[in-house]
Amino acid sequence: VQLQASGGGLVQAGDSLRLSCAASGRTFSSYVMGWFRQAPGKEREFVAAISWSGGSTSYADSVKGRFTISRDNAKNTVYLQMNSLKPEDTAVYYCGADRTTVLTTTVSAYDHWGQGTQVTVSS
Repeated sequence: VQLQASGGGLVQAGDSLRLSCAASGRTFSSYVMGWFRQAPGKEREFVAAISWSGGSTSYADSVKGRFTISRDNAKNTVYLQMNSLKPEDTAVYYCGADRTTVLTTTVSAYDHWGQGTQVTVSS
């Protein structure tokens, strides 16, 4: 599966953004999908993940209550709604696809990655 992330931009603290990740391939609905982010000089870190059906989700503590992951299998797309953005949310955001059926927060578990989209939050 090939992934294309979009929706990033420059916003002010407190604003909202919605990221999208469009996938190619007929097997999208069988993948766990995740969002990760990487700030300059830091390792890629888990943000959120969603099961193939959308019935289960997982969030990093730092975004819980502010970010919402969702998916539309008919459109082969996963979304990340980001509200109440903070300067510390500034990073390149990546979507990943995992062939297993278990939600995972581990970067190495994801088999496919999109190219990333920059999110910059000014104070």
